[in-house]
Amino acid sequence: MLSPLDDLPIHQVAHPVRQPGTSDRNFYDRYYFNCHPCSDEMFLVMGMGQYPNLGVQDAFAVVRRGDEHRVVRASRELGRHRGDTSVGPFAVEVVEGLKTLRCTLDAPEHGLSYDLTWEGYVPAFQEPPHVDRNANGRAFLDACRFAQLGSWSGWIDVDGDRSEVTPDHWWGSRDRSWGIRPVGEPEAPGNLTSHPAGAFRWLYAPFRMPDHALVFICQERDNGSRVLEEAVRLWPDGRVDFLGRAEHDLRWNANGPGLFGLVEGGTLGLGDLVVQVEPVLPVHIGVGTGYGFDGDGWKHGAYQGDLEVQGKVYDLASEPGRAAMFGIVDSVAKFTIGDQIGWGLFEHLYV
Repeated sequence: MLSPLDDLPIHQVAHPVRQPGTSDRNFYDRYYFNCHPCSDEMFLVMGMGQYPNLGVQDAFAVVRRGDEHRVVRASRELGRHRGDTSVGPFAVEVVEGLKTLRCTLDAPEHGLSYDLTWEGYVPAFQEPPHVDRNANGRAFLDACRFAQLGSWSGWIDVDGDRSEVTPDHWWGSRDRSWGIRPVGEPEAPGNLTSHPAGAFRWLYAPFRMPDHALVFICQERDNGSRVLEEAVRLWPDGRVDFLGRAEHDLRWNANGPGLFGLVEGGTLGLGDLVVQVEPVLPVHIGVGTGYGFDGDGWKHGAYQGDLEVQGKVYDLASEPGRAAMFGIVDSVAKFTIGDQIGWGLFEHLYV
């Protein structure tokens, strides 16, 4: 199981880097990025993950533009070298750790290509540990994650229409997470069939203001108890202000809170700081990308063969296209604090 990474002094346990410190099948290690022009014109979300104990590496990109939801996805066998962060037409290159990365996709046959360079605006922020357990006490989620706000440069080509991306107004956020979460083909539920999971209410909003950034996190159970929360202000010089309790008062569309609902607006409370949030372009990132909501057999960590690359397009102006959209939602959103306006991600998943 040796690989070139074993020549670097980066080991955490007495195994080659290819072998995680846990044999849990659900161990994962992944990238997430989003990119938008601080408007409702376009929203691009990208991800890449490794699942060492399943022997799979996969990637996806989904772009929402107008009434089109376009996905490109790829999966391959992981092999031994975990330093190879490419999957078919996708690649992620760490130019300078925690600061500069390059993301590329060359898939014109599926109507999406890009060459984008990320530059961090604030230092990466390590979020609190994220742990949740099922009715038997097993941790189905035990993850470490950091978040960062930044900007992009380069270009995006959607079905032959090329957009030049400049850092003055093409902003976004990214995260890196690793640990345990349900991945791959479903496991046998055992006695959990008689102990159904409780509600999972998730809100996540990293956003950038003119001279600082903020991160809001809130995960609640159906009784209102908190699994995870955070409310922080991040400054470009590295200062971090912990603001207090994360609160929310949201306005939903006619479908209400749930897998088919959309947040239309509301307020977020970060301690004493009150933020108005207005989602302007929602993307159902679970549809077609591998989060497992659409049941088409493509799921993060699921084995698809030596290499498989696919593209999917959904027409949101049609009833079938609209009906396919449900689950986790990432929105480009405008955030207002007093007379200051910022832009970022507003993510929600209510199960």
